[in-house]
Parts: sequence; structure tokens; C-alpha cells
Amino acid sequence: MIDLSRYRNIGIFAHVDAGKTTTTERILKLTGQIHKTGEVHDGESTTDFMEQETERGITIQSAAVSCFWKGYRFNVIDTPGHVDFTVEVYRSLKVLDGGIGVFCGSGGVEPQSETNWRYANDSEVARIIFINKLDRMGADFLNVVDQIKNVLGAVPLIMTLPIGREDDFVGIVDVLDRTAYVWDDTGFPENYTVTDVPADMIDDVEMYREEMIETAVEQEDDLMMAYMDGEEPSVEDIKRCIRAGTRTCSFFPTYCGSAFKNKGMQLVLDAVVNYLPAPTEVDPQPLINSETGEQNGKFAIVSADAPLKALAFKIMDDRFGALTFIRIYSGKLNKGDIILNSTTGKTERIGRMVEMQANERHELAFAQAGDIIAVVGMKNVKTGHTLCDVNHECTLEPMIFPTPVISIAVSPKDKGGSEKMSIAIGKMVAEDPTFKVETDEETGETILHGMGELHLDIKVDILRRTYGVDLVIGKPQVAYRETITKAIEDSYTHKKQSGGSGQFGKIDYRIKPSEANTGFTFKSVVVGGHVPKEFWPAIEKGFASMMQTGPLAGFPVMDVEVELYDGSFHAVDSSTIAFEIASKGAFRQSMPKAGPQLLEPIMTVDVFTPGDHVGDVIGDLNRRRGMIKDQQAGVTGIRIKGYVPLSEMFGYIGTLRTMTSGRGQFSMEFAHYAACPNSIAESVIAEQKKKNDKK
Repeated sequence: MIDLSRYRNIGIFAHVDAGKTTTTERILKLTGQIHKTGEVHDGESTTDFMEQETERGITIQSAAVSCFWKGYRFNVIDTPGHVDFTVEVYRSLKVLDGGIGVFCGSGGVEPQSETNWRYANDSEVARIIFINKLDRMGADFLNVVDQIKNVLGAVPLIMTLPIGREDDFVGIVDVLDRTAYVWDDTGFPENYTVTDVPADMIDDVEMYREEMIETAVEQEDDLMMAYMDGEEPSVEDIKRCIRAGTRTCSFFPTYCGSAFKNKGMQLVLDAVVNYLPAPTEVDPQPLINSETGEQNGKFAIVSADAPLKALAFKIMDDRFGALTFIRIYSGKLNKGDIILNSTTGKTERIGRMVEMQANERHELAFAQAGDIIAVVGMKNVKTGHTLCDVNHECTLEPMIFPTPVISIAVSPKDKGGSEKMSIAIGKMVAEDPTFKVETDEETGETILHGMGELHLDIKVDILRRTYGVDLVIGKPQVAYRETITKAIEDSYTHKKQSGGSGQFGKIDYRIKPSEANTGFTFKSVVVGGHVPKEFWPAIEKGFASMMQTGPLAGFPVMDVEVELYDGSFHAVDSSTIAFEIASKGAFRQSMPKAGPQLLEPIMTVDVFTPGDHVGDVIGDLNRRRGMIKDQQAGVTGIRIKGYVPLSEMFGYIGTLRTMTSGRGQFSMEFAHYAACPNSIAESVIAEQKKKNDKK
């Protein structure tokens, strides 16, 4: 059993192409997990093992790797950098204790860097910073440090400085120890010499060392007072303070290097040990009341001696079978144990447990608090489920995932592919909580819902190549919504008599707009028993079911509040079904009177362009009904931030590359729903009604 103080559960986060997966490869090489490093551009990296990852040179799903460095166990997760796969970053942050934020030395703080940093802040995950690719043209370490301060609002604590830049980048200086590390040209990480700080860097090293000490000693009042009186703290005192400040996200130790050239990685690994927290040093996960979803004041204390508490954070189906990735917060887990899935109320037997090295497995007989492992063959466990001791039932906070905003219709080219497609999609939905599927019962089409064009493109590619389903693909569809703009009072009576007992239910109600992003809310203020309480849930159910089909074009309805304030019932003829029917009729009657309005999804768009193309890019965004909110000059170009309707962004990457001679990049993520202009709304509604009429 490993001492928990020697565990480090870390994630590696970055924008696409900042060198995140290459950094992971170098960590594996240095820790002895692989003997030959694979390169992303060659499609041979250890953690990018899906066909789609190796072809596109991007990480799509989080890959878990276990390794050891100087007696410390690292559980490392390499996460995607593309915004369409941000869910992988989110669920990784849920189970990690620390992270490495990788930034490109020339690209600086890029769009997905910003998103990942924000998610890590929300999760209060301690981080160190690695500014990578300092051997590249245009790389500027201190400029990226300034961007981290200004764009992210973070406090980078400079721990190393580069020796040389671009092609002349040969090594780094450890600012704390005043030591230089210089690598030769062989590319081997162990081929370096330790030497004195170059003479032309001594003043800078002393300046940044003083800044480091001043920032660090603020963590301990006694040490700070002694330092102000002229007493320099010991290196161990400084390290202790840096560790304390890192754990609380007061600042972020910042390192530099080139993962590709194997320069500077050892100091990053040492920083993981020295400054990132062990599982016992982070705030324990709260437990919740399973019925209300509210925290109950109890916690999953990180201890191998406590009853089992674990969270299933990822489901993956690979060539060996179904894998459930879990983070164990409390207790121990042995092969053959019977455990409880408190989310479903069902028990599961632990068959095989494995430790993952990307797509390779190592069998385990035992696991404990702090471990991140995979269990083979669990039948009824999904992402976000709590696994616990059968005699100590509890529920951890679940994961909440964003709603998909784009959809496409797919159908197999031949009838024989239907069953194959259904089985494949079932597995894919279990793996990805942001991938939703429904069947149009009228047309028989399968509708895939996802987070973006690339997200759905990858899913279609997996269906075709991994599962061998030949598909017919429809055009991308926008997830429009409907709402109302006026508050009205109305009344509806459902009355039916056909011999014997009849049906009767009368409701008096108000329908009004509610706050943005509140969905549907219902409340009753009925007094005096005019509508007995036992009928209120049926009335709410009736309204809620109708919210799936709006009055304009049949899109789902959002941000509507219904208030029941009066009504009447009949002692014999009133029933739950009668009041449910009454509320459905009330919806149909009242919604057209309440100023129905079409809503469209608006995306936050972050575009990078070389400076000489910025005018063309802004003009194009304006033509797409975009609203520019910010422009930032970077090292190699301009970043443009704004809001653009999703419907205007299909195929944008091709247009951007044409305008910028292939040099432009962009990312987008859902921001909010907004009213659709009348001219656009009329066209969308007419087109949707045609589709509905054909059904």
C-alpha cells in the first residue's frame, strides 16, 4: 500500500497544438513507462490511440496513465484541447487534485487555454504552468507570462528562465537554486550538464528570485516579517511556502522548456512532487442528499480505512470490452467485492480491475483511496454514478453536462445496418454524456445531437470506421427553442361525460416569461381547497409534457413559468388524468396568446488571425450577424472575441482558412439563447412547418 502523501492525481490541459500530448509522452519516457516516445505529428503518441486522434493530431478523449517519479505515483490524464470535447476536461477536473497548464511559447494564451483555465478555477484545482515550445520561431517566455497575468488574471510565479530563444534555446535556469541546465543536440532528456548561471542572466535571475521569495513568504506571517527585516528564508522554507500558495491557487509556479526537444521536463516533474497536492491535501468531496440534491454536510474523507466512496467519471468501450473509470475517494476495493451503485440502488460485483497506460492494461487485485483505475464489465454504471460500501450508502455530487446545440440526421444505407448502428450508438452514448440520440418516429431517422461540427464529425467517423456502418448524413440542424414575451391570465375547463363517471377539471392560471435559462417552472398558490393538492402534480406534469412542443414550429419551450391560482373540481368526476388533460389543453389555448418568440443559440466565438487579415475576418463575422466584443494583439496575430448565432457558423473553418491563407484558427462554445430576428424566424418557422407537415 502506497502512502497517500506520495500520490499525485494530475491532468494536463492546453489549447489544441500547445504540445500537451507531447508533454505527456516525455513524462512517460522520463518515468520509464515507455522506451520510445511517439510523436503526435507521426500519429504514434501513447495517449492519442484512437484512429481519429492519430489521423487528426488532436486528443479526443481523456487518456489515463499511471507512472512513478522519485518514489511518487502519478496518475496522469491527458485531456483534449478542442472546445467540442471540453466535457472530457470537465469530468477529468472532477476527479483530479492538480494540473499542468501547458501554453505555447509563441501562441501564448489561446482560446481553449482560457476555457480550460476557467474550468480549473471553478473546480479549485491547483496548477503549475509549463510554457512549452520555446524552440519555435516567435517564442517569447516573458510575453506569455504577461498574457497569463492579463488574460487569465492569474499570478504566474517564475521558477525557471530560458537560456536562449527560438533555434538558440539550449537550456533553463532554476531561479530558486541559481543553477543552469544545458542540453546537447542529441534530443535525449538525460544529456544535460549542470553549470553556473550565464553571466548575462545573473541580474535577471536575482530579480525574479527576489520576486519569487516576496510572493512566497506571504503564505507565512512569521517568515514574511523575518524577510522584511533582512533575513532570507532557507530554500526549504521557500518551497514550503510555494507549496502552500499553489494548493490555494494564490499563484502558479511557472516553468519553461521544449517537450519536443526534451529540454526542461525533469524540473516540471519535480514541481509536481514539490508543489502539487496529494489527495489528502485537497478539500474532500461533499456528499449530497440523493432526493433533494443538496449537500448534507458530510464528506468523502480521503482515507483507505474509511468505507468505500468512489465516482464513475468515464465509460469507454475498447477492443477489450467495456471499461468504467473510477476515482476512489475513500476506502479500499478488492477483486470480487460486492459494491452498491447508490445512484441506481443496484449492486455490482468487481470482476477485473486494471491500471491503464493509455490503451494498455495492467491487472490489479487491489485499489485504495487516491487511485484512478478502470473496472472491466460493469453493466449498469454510467458517468457520474456513485459507487459505495453496501453497508454505508452515500451519494457524491453528480456531474452536470452542457446541453448539445447542434444535430444531424443519419440513417444506414442498407437495412442490414440498422441493428449494427443501434448497438454502436448505444455504446457511444454511454461513453459521452454530451452526445445525445433520438429517433424521429415519423420519418424513422436517427437524430444525433452534439456540441459542435467536429464533435459530430468524429462520431460519424467512428460509426463508419470503428463499427462499419455505412451512413447517409443529413445537413446540420440548429437546436432552436421557443419562449413567450407576455404574461397572461387564463382559464381552462376539461369536461367529458360519456356514461358512468366522467372527467372534470378546471384550472385558473397565469403564464409568464421567467428568467433566462430557468427552463420550465410551476407553482401553485391555490388556497381554500378549490383544487386539491393531490391534483397539483398532474397539472404540472401536463404543462411540462407540452413544453417539448412549442406553438410556433414545435421546438421545445424554455423560460416559462406557470402559476396555478384557482380552479374547481368535482368530487366524483375529477381525477389526476382529468387535470393533466386540462393543463395540456390550457397550454394549447394560452401559449399563442402569450407572444411566442423563436430563440436561437448564440455562440462565444474566439478567432485568431494574422494581423494583415483582421479586417476581412471582422467584416465576415459582421455579415454573419456577429457582435465583436474584444480584440487582443498577440505575438503572431490578433485574437477577436465575439458572439455569433450558431446558424451562421456552419462551415466557417473553410471560409476562415481561405481568408487567412490557411493560418486562421477559431473555437466556439455555447453562450446563451437569444431572440431570433423576425426575418430569420419566419424562414425557420416556415421550413420547420414543412418538415412537420411531411411527417
